Amino acid sequence: MRTISLPRGRQRLHAMPTSAGYEVRENEVYDWDGRRRGQTPFTVLQHTISGTGRLRYQNRNYRLQSGDTLLVLVPHNHRYWLEKGDRWEYFWISMHGEETLRIHKMVLGLAGPVLRLKSSTIDHLADCSLRLVKGASTPGAASAIAYEAAMALYDDVFGSPAFAADLSAMQPVIDHIHANLDQPLPVSELAGIVGLSRAHFSRSFAESEGMPPAEYVLQQRLQRAAKLLTKADFLPVKEVSIMCGFEDSNYFSKVFRRVYGITPTEFRTTGMYASIGNARHRST
Repeated sequence: MRTISLPRGRQRLHAMPTSAGYEVRENEVYDWDGRRRGQTPFTVLQHTISGTGRLRYQNRNYRLQSGDTLLVLVPHNHRYWLEKGDRWEYFWISMHGEETLRIHKMVLGLAGPVLRLKSSTIDHLADCSLRLVKGASTPGAASAIAYEAAMALYDDVFGSPAFAADLSAMQPVIDHIHANLDQPLPVSELAGIVGLSRAHFSRSFAESEGMPPAEYVLQQRLQRAAKLLTKADFLPVKEVSIMCGFEDSNYFSKVFRRVYGITPTEFRTTGMYASIGNARHRST
């Protein structure tokens, strides 16, 4: 195992590894709760070489076996662990950065937390993990490897020409959503941007982004709220909810807690202090 240690506050890169490595766990305590690992977002990409691991993700249980690749986002309501008596051999890369998070959220939205990747993709990811374990010489080199791993995953999941065309067609809608998160964003309005009927647009958007348009809007609102809660601590929670398109602050708190496992106030309190260090710790 190797934790990637870089100077704090100097790298604002779109992709950056936090840890990478290879392990064998056998008949021991190994249990990670995605709601108790700090509030700075990062992802865990972990491939099972042999043995068995367990994952509970959004009230669904998975049994991870050889060939399965786990992808999870932190913070999030999930848990993965080793059952007593089981053995789990795997390699992993954990990453943060805006572009890494964007790509991995797209993968999660389309394919879910357990992936069956091509053997060539698995070899590529293993090579990226190994190069990180051996040590990247500079922050830029470390970022390049993390970005390479993210793009290898992207190509495996989204690499077909047909999908690329659909993705491009939805870009004006994505841009409109990001620029107007403080405003109502009805599906009928979004459909009008690309000149489609509501039903056709909803199907096309779900195929492109891996989720219905209303769910995508909600995710983007919550991500903006999380950033404002930690980066703009002078703003009252009620004002944050309005800036992110939630007219009812009670509803905002309810939805935020459902996704992140804590209230907006608790997120702000823990996120400002605990997250900086936790994101740099080992992330599997």
